[in-house]
Order: sequence, then C-alpha cells, then structure tokens
Amino acid sequence: MQVYNVVKFKVKSGEEAAFLDAHRGGKAKWPGLEHGVIIKTGEQTFCLIGAWASQDAMVAARPAMIKTLDSFRSTLEDQGQGRGVTDAVSGAVVLAL
Repeated sequence: MQVYNVVKFKVKSGEEAAFLDAHRGGKAKWPGLEHGVIIKTGEQTFCLIGAWASQDAMVAARPAMIKTLDSFRSTLEDQGQGRGVTDAVSGAVVLAL
C-alpha cells in the first residue's frame, strides 16, 4: 500500500532560492522516499509531495525530514492557526487514477 505526504510551506520574501537549495543535491533523500517533488502553488507558497512504500517507511524517515526542515526553518513564515511553519498531511492511496 503506497502512502503519500503533502507539506505546505509559505516562504519568506526573498528566501525562495534558499528554500529550494535546502532540498537539492540529495538533501531530501530520506530513507524510504520513493519519489518526491516540490510544486509552486502561489507567490510564496509551495507544496512538497512525497511517495512512500508504506506508512512505516514514512514514519521512520521523520527524524531525517525534521533535520532537513531545521536546515531551512528560518526561511519559512508561520502558517497561522497553530500550525507552525508547515502544514502537513499524509495518507494511504485509496484510488489510483
């Protein structure tokens, strides 16, 4: 059963390059990640979408993902409403299109 995670970010003005660089060059090669992309969803907003072999693989990679996040946390704006600098969701695939 494949699992995906989606993480929304709002990047501070002028910090887009630093945000993207924090994911380049293998810095986001977390154990168990099968495929990942970052999409630009607005002027300063991005989403990271990751595909994982299983929920367990994604959970096991959380410390590595947090380590990566810590390397660029200063480039992000607070999401508001108690979410902090990320707005993350994940779940198992229920229908492949």
